[in-house]
Amino acid sequence: MNVTLAVKQYISKMIENSGPGMKVLLMDKETTSIVSVVYTQSEILQKEVYLFERIDSQNRDSMKHLKAICFLRPTKENVQHLIQELRRPKYSVYFIYFSNVISKSEIKSLAEADEQEVVAEVQEFYGDFIAVNPHLFSLNLQGVSRRRTDQALSGRYHFPGRTWEPTMLSRCTQGLTSVLLALKKCPMIRYQLSSDMAKNLAENVKRIITKEYELFDFRKTEVPPLLLILDRSDDAITPLLNQWTYQAMVHELLGLNNNRIDLSRVPGISKDLREVVLSAENDEFYANNLYLNFGEIGTNIKNLMEDFQKKKPKGQQKLESIADMKAFVDNYPQFKKMSGTVSKHVTVVGELSRLVSERQLMEVSEVEQELACQNDHSSAQQNVRRLLQNPRVSELDAVRLVMLYALRYERHSSSILPSLMEELSRRGVSERYRRMVQSVVEYGGKRIRGSDLITPTDAVAITKQFFKGLKGVENVYTQHQPLLHDTLDQLIKGRLKDSQFPYLGASSLRDRPQDIMVFVIGGATYEEALTVFNLNRNTPGIRIVLGGSAIHNTKSFLEEVMLASSHSGDRAQGSGRHSTRR
Repeated sequence: MNVTLAVKQYISKMIENSGPGMKVLLMDKETTSIVSVVYTQSEILQKEVYLFERIDSQNRDSMKHLKAICFLRPTKENVQHLIQELRRPKYSVYFIYFSNVISKSEIKSLAEADEQEVVAEVQEFYGDFIAVNPHLFSLNLQGVSRRRTDQALSGRYHFPGRTWEPTMLSRCTQGLTSVLLALKKCPMIRYQLSSDMAKNLAENVKRIITKEYELFDFRKTEVPPLLLILDRSDDAITPLLNQWTYQAMVHELLGLNNNRIDLSRVPGISKDLREVVLSAENDEFYANNLYLNFGEIGTNIKNLMEDFQKKKPKGQQKLESIADMKAFVDNYPQFKKMSGTVSKHVTVVGELSRLVSERQLMEVSEVEQELACQNDHSSAQQNVRRLLQNPRVSELDAVRLVMLYALRYERHSSSILPSLMEELSRRGVSERYRRMVQSVVEYGGKRIRGSDLITPTDAVAITKQFFKGLKGVENVYTQHQPLLHDTLDQLIKGRLKDSQFPYLGASSLRDRPQDIMVFVIGGATYEEALTVFNLNRNTPGIRIVLGGSAIHNTKSFLEEVMLASSHSGDRAQGSGRHSTRR
């Protein structure tokens, strides 16, 4: 169950099928992202693919000496672009691969357009998703839901407020069935009962499996695989927290977009580091440090650089701080040339370090963790108020603290939420941000949640865990476990309640599941990916893959919430769109 490997194998097979000779890879906007996340340009160049083009580009030259490998989503627009292309072919021969199921009528239209008989092959290769990590995939969608207008139809246990943005339901169905086909799984399906959206998606996926039963006719396993469909609104706390492991922290503070980070705003950044790629497939340091905490990463970079220094006895200097490391890298062009990877990570960690200090994130994060994990209202209100009065705390961090307080103490008899909202106003926090506090409670508050996100035993459970793993101060910042951890733990032990997570259809699993695919409507997070990574590593015989309509940091999650709180007609055109963040 490795989504990265599945997509890589599809792309390798496409290139192999076209045989020897120079090739062009013809893609659309989405398949460009799908390919670029698993393969570097230099890797594909080694396979005789010398040109990368977009099918919708108007000014492509005719190059009859090249073979064309087309990897496209099966959309009406792409089929039209292909029809135009085949009527006036620019390349000698075409190998066409769709990332999902394509209708017979569209195949017929393509055959009719191929008057010059340049098409050698048309196939479906099911890579219709972004393989972020081996156990994590995304559909890069933002704004999958909208405000519901038929409030009266909502039952007691169903969302009062949200329903699918229609195009997004279709895209999530396609993406999810594509993952199942890529992993060769025909699963039983469970969904979150408190979410109408989860039920809709489960039914749509089941409909495709039934309709395309020949495609899903895989070798039966002793225990059938399981697809679990969840809704982000069941845990709105996780995407609001600052993060302290490398991949999650980079996404939270700098933003990861298809493995790319924009560092152009970093003070004094060199030209070649304005945009960097972080890919565990091609960067050993990143792969080894993906899930380590900030303190460990700093130590590991320092060790790497000190190893190199040992080879340079002259002018050796001590590396006591991030600033020393940056100075060292700048002063040794040879080092920079040999270890572009290290200079990249020193820059990234240096910028993370600057932001942590500038925004006082250690202090902010400690209070966030207290709000998320503990049950001491008196202490929480004092700490939130104190930080709101600190001018060095950023607008985003101030608002996130109030959101966490609002979710945590939503129905507390002594809630000071109105007073905290006034404090935000006094700070000059924009009205848009202040409105988001109420939107987050509407999105993931108590009346919406199907699971017990906040329980009275939290403080006791966390205290036990805290003392069990007390190895240094960083534990204060990583007390929180996403709700997904408990859900999966219950599922693996065979204790997940059917009354909260029913099976679709009459049958149910008698044995504990082994292959589990989880999909989060409204987006997953890197903290949840870490949970899945740890469960895979520590639970023999269990294989879990996590996916989401997006992979959120706080900013993209708040955008998701704001889009969900608008009516479809209120949206700016195209605001239900492909996410610019991964």
